[in-house]
Amino acid sequence: MNISKTKRFFLGSKNSDGLLLSVAMYTALVAIGFVFLYPILYMIAYSFMSVDDLQNYAINRLPSAFYTGNYQTAISVMNYLPVLLQTFYVTATPSILQTIAAAFVGYGLARFDFKGKTLILILVLTTFIIPPQVLLIPRHIMFNNMGLLDSIQVYLLPAISGQGFNSAIFVLIFFQTFRTLPKSLEEAAQLDGAGHFKIFFTIALPLAGPAILVSILFSFVWYWNETYLAAIYLGQSLSTLPLQLERFMNSFNQMFSQQPDINLNEGIEMAGTFMSILPLLVVYFILQRHFVESVDKSGITGE
Repeated sequence: MNISKTKRFFLGSKNSDGLLLSVAMYTALVAIGFVFLYPILYMIAYSFMSVDDLQNYAINRLPSAFYTGNYQTAISVMNYLPVLLQTFYVTATPSILQTIAAAFVGYGLARFDFKGKTLILILVLTTFIIPPQVLLIPRHIMFNNMGLLDSIQVYLLPAISGQGFNSAIFVLIFFQTFRTLPKSLEEAAQLDGAGHFKIFFTIALPLAGPAILVSILFSFVWYWNETYLAAIYLGQSLSTLPLQLERFMNSFNQMFSQQPDINLNEGIEMAGTFMSILPLLVVYFILQRHFVESVDKSGITGE
């Protein structure tokens, strides 16, 4: 009897996990979490190190004192606040427009039957398969002929037409979301005299909240992190924090070229890197619960 209880305690049963399985599972989770968190912890620790700490080989994990001068220098080099506002402007605006366009396209494909519907779905998937770098030259020529280069219009025009960054994913998310909605709701609304647009805005969209949140957040992150296309399309007229981070060394040398006693070091670089991702971390921690629930309900995991 005691042996049976001991076995269940360590190995578990059909209704509960045993001690060994729980320890193994939590050990694996801690190890995986450490792998993801270590670069961020390393970056934060080194961003608070002074020059003396960086040159002291005895200090390789935590600073002897929290030195904030690195952040002051990084904020000045990156012109942080104005560029932060520009970053939100060039990421949030196309993200919202892309979500609106994807919702319209997804609803049309999910609720209406017409010739060429399968072909349109294939073309939507094709736009996701083709890398954006392949379309770089023809799009650059098109935007140049339209006089849209060096402006946010190069983001807004593709976004509102359903051709923004990875728009195909969001079209498919909305397509799957609207397909699962009961048709009886739309039929009841039609009996009350509601048209397709009214049904879409008053019934379909409110029920597609998880898909809307997932689309906006993923679009926001992808537009935020994009540097290659942003450097080519936006030029010098608009900048983002990731772009400023790429230009960090050149900007630092230009700003402090007359002050040879101030040199670029790892602490300043880590401070600039952390400041560039801090807004994304804040947004994620604020919306974490809603985001996880939305991902689960929208079926983006493929379940």
